[in-house]
Amino acid sequence: MTVMVVIGRIGRAHGIRGELAVEVRTDEPERRFAPGSSVVCSGGRSLTVAASRQHGAKLVVRFAEIPDRTAAETLHGQVLEAEVDPAETPDDDAFYDRQLTGLEVRVGEAVVGTVARVDHLPAQDLLVVATPTGEVLVPFVEALVPEVDLEAGHLTVVDLPGLIDPDAAEIVRDDAG
Repeated sequence: MTVMVVIGRIGRAHGIRGELAVEVRTDEPERRFAPGSSVVCSGGRSLTVAASRQHGAKLVVRFAEIPDRTAAETLHGQVLEAEVDPAETPDDDAFYDRQLTGLEVRVGEAVVGTVARVDHLPAQDLLVVATPTGEVLVPFVEALVPEVDLEAGHLTVVDLPGLIDPDAAEIVRDDAG
């Protein structure tokens, strides 16, 4: 059995030979976009990576099935996914979204919610935590999320006023004016 993971989103066509700019959404672009790798577009179409290279801040990818710019332009905006073994884990202290989604969120020993999804922003990833009072966004950084225990099914968030309960935020007033 395999699962599909999002690895990128296709941007604009690059040049006239069918190359495409790809917004990378994986920590392993050299692996997922290696020549010969297979990816699936959001429309269900399977593509084979023929070549990939960095071009400034972008990854430029050429797929074997896309011969020219006209064909490349039809893929603009498509999400790219790759099949992975569910037991596979990323390198180092990284996690797949599917591993985090559904985990209990704790502050100390108290369960305050569950991870509904992970949002990937340019600066950092955000955990979207479903709480009894609504969704809360928690930056997924070690200083705020010091422990992730996949086996136990939970992660720990620091007890910072306003992080999980916005009504508990400390109000800072400037009395100088």
